[in-house]
Amino acid sequence: MTVTAPYGIDPHLLLGTLRRHATTVTVVTLSGGPGLPPVGFTATSFTSVSLRPQLVSFCLDRESTSWPAVQQARHVAVHLLAAGQHDLARTFATKGIDRFADQTAWTPGPYGMPLLRGVLATLVCEVDARVPAGDHAIVLGRPVHAEHRDAEPLLYHMGGYRRLDRAGTP
Repeated sequence: MTVTAPYGIDPHLLLGTLRRHATTVTVVTLSGGPGLPPVGFTATSFTSVSLRPQLVSFCLDRESTSWPAVQQARHVAVHLLAAGQHDLARTFATKGIDRFADQTAWTPGPYGMPLLRGVLATLVCEVDARVPAGDHAIVLGRPVHAEHRDAEPLLYHMGGYRRLDRAGTP
């Protein structure tokens, strides 16, 4: 199906097309600032950017309630979720709740940020730049710490959580 509009394609067609892009479910966490609770949210837009210099990125809507903290943050933690962490993914995608209420799901980390337990991988990053892009901002981070384990990723595809089968195919 091909539909065009005067200034881009039909928004429903764009969303339907982008739903076909499978991605690892990513949760970003950071300190809320002095005296403020920590902040965390899902970000399906995480990607590696460069090896020289080392940079990764994620995007965030500038109308998001998390944006003011990200706008001021010097460091963030990016977590790639493992298969079976659907509940954790839903928690960080749900608005209006205390995403850090389950004290067993995270541990205090460097720079006052919470680090999620049992994830596939974690990158602690120094924020390098915030680039406005439409209604979002592209946040570039320089990894300063990384850890990972061998496990299957939790994927997001076609509006739902997915996992790889044992043969490694979706």
